[in-house]
Amino acid sequence: MNIDRFKHEHEDILAQIDALRSLSHAGPAQHAAQIARGIVAMSSTIRLHLAVEDRLLYPALQTGGDADLARLGARFQHEMGEIASSYAAFARRWNTAERVAADPEGFRAEANVALRSVYDRMRREDRDFYPRIEAAHEAVCAS
Repeated sequence: MNIDRFKHEHEDILAQIDALRSLSHAGPAQHAAQIARGIVAMSSTIRLHLAVEDRLLYPALQTGGDADLARLGARFQHEMGEIASSYAAFARRWNTAERVAADPEGFRAEANVALRSVYDRMRREDRDFYPRIEAAHEAVCAS
């Protein structure tokens, strides 16, 4: 299975997280409009990424014949549910400039938690999950 699309989406989301962190460090109140736009954009990217994973990646792993990889995929999918739910609540709360500007420290505190969770999860997928998928694919192609 070619997972380049998922890896590129991770790069995009990680870049969006970095941009939001920079804006937050520069001052949430002063950059509230940019932050809100960034959250909306990133939320769209994350929703699409998760939908494609749920529709294509995880089902392919479940029917792919590698029981260990299928279990790993199921675990990652299950764990992502809580992270996605938490991020969605964060995004709904901070998706307007008015809300960010009205409570910049509240935004900053919640962003640190929500964005760190998404960031850490994607790094874990990049390190522990995607290489296993690629190795399994290469093994199948080589045989």
